[in-house]
Amino acid sequence: MSSPVPIALLLAGVSSQFADKLALDTISLAATQGGASPRLVGLLVAAQSAAWLLVSLPAGVFADRIAPRSLVMLGGGLMLAGSLMGAGLLALGLVGWPLGLSTFIAASGPVVIALSIFVLLPRMVAVSTLPSANGRLELGRACFSLAAPLIAGWAVARGMGALGLVLCALAGLVVLVAATRLPGNRPPAQPRQPLHRAIAEGGAFVARHPYLRPIALCAIGWNMAFFAFLAIVTPYAARVLLLAPETIGLASSVYGAGLIVGALSGPILIARLPTGLLLVFGPASSLFGAGLLALAPASLGWPALALAFFLFGFGPILWFITQTSLRQAVTPQGLLGRVSATLTTAMYGMRPVGALAGGLAGEWLGLQIAMLLPVGLFALSTLAILASRMPGLRTMPEGEMMPMVRA
Repeated sequence: MSSPVPIALLLAGVSSQFADKLALDTISLAATQGGASPRLVGLLVAAQSAAWLLVSLPAGVFADRIAPRSLVMLGGGLMLAGSLMGAGLLALGLVGWPLGLSTFIAASGPVVIALSIFVLLPRMVAVSTLPSANGRLELGRACFSLAAPLIAGWAVARGMGALGLVLCALAGLVVLVAATRLPGNRPPAQPRQPLHRAIAEGGAFVARHPYLRPIALCAIGWNMAFFAFLAIVTPYAARVLLLAPETIGLASSVYGAGLIVGALSGPILIARLPTGLLLVFGPASSLFGAGLLALAPASLGWPALALAFFLFGFGPILWFITQTSLRQAVTPQGLLGRVSATLTTAMYGMRPVGALAGGLAGEWLGLQIAMLLPVGLFALSTLAILASRMPGLRTMPEGEMMPMVRA
């Protein structure tokens, strides 16, 4: 096996995640520069992220039933259509609910693609190489995440916010081309269940599993915290720290640098450090970064913002690679799509809740006090791991799959 990840799978995964990040940065910056209130910024971020809440569970069922290539092509089409619609709205200066709808459509594409890749990867590589394969995917995503906020900041500062969403549409085209090179075989036939029972089966497996349950709880807290932070941080940086759009974009691009460092070091650290330690470090590093920014004086605004974004990239990507490899190792093949959808809903479905909470807190309490909201939520996500059996986990488990439970 010359490469842990086939090039077509890598292109589809990286392109979809790049578009998701670029759209988020573009929309939040363009809305803020257009004079939108913190509440409206939070609503737009929530609309962009609501796809992970509403689309993940049914998409997970279909990922276990139909050829993943078909789902990847569907995802690329959604990215293309939604991004072009959003680019047109931004070009016309229309920042409101139609822009939120277009970003929901575009964001549904990466949801479907991520689930398809999660199902495909364990079929293509051995369990022992899953951390390396997931690290390769995350490294590609990290490289583009470094560029996304720089592109968004540059474009919005020059009144060309629509350019960011045009690039997202081009990423959708790349996904469509890459999908033609993926295997078209369907998963093994399984007894057909009603959609709600199939979804419940994946959720029941996660709820009963001693490793997956705390991962889900940690993910709920972390994603609520991170998106509350994202809804607040652009207005906070512009109006409290008095930073220019290019400076905000430069500081947030350090997030990509943290992702790159974490993705490069991930397979090595996973092989040498206790698995439980890495699972604690991810949310704990985010807690430290958010707390540091909330306490930093305005004179240290840019360094504190950059360090916070670096920690948000470095620690959580180690956590993500570790827990993704762990759940691929302990989940039965026939449940991979639904278990991934359950965890994806926990990881990303809380994004709109966090974004709405952050936007409302910023408007009702003021931006400085509202920055304490993500700090508290990051603390809860860390506690979810500390209170479980996870800190004592020494190595990546193998052969510990629990039986499938019919709902």
